[in-house]
Amino acid sequence: MGKYERDEMMPSIKAAQSIAKLVDTTVGYLLGETEETNVLKDPTMLKRLNEISTLPDEDRHCIIYAIDGLLQNVRTKQAFG
Repeated sequence: MGKYERDEMMPSIKAAQSIAKLVDTTVGYLLGETEETNVLKDPTMLKRLNEISTLPDEDRHCIIYAIDGLLQNVRTKQAFG
C-alpha cells in the first residue's frame, strides 16, 4: 500500500475495490471523487436508483415523493418509538 500512498503506483480497479471494502468505504471516496465516506455501497439499492433515474420525469418524481413519505414515517417511528 505504501507505493499507492506515495503515488509511485496506481492500484488496479480490483485492488481499489478490495482496499475500499477493507476500509469500509467506496472507490469514489478513495479516488477523491466525493467527501462522503458512506456513499451508497449496496449494489441492489444502487441498481434500483439507476433504474429510477432512467424513468420519465413525472414517474421519477412520484417514486421519489413516495420514498420521501416512507422515510419520514420511519424517522417519526424512530423518534417516538
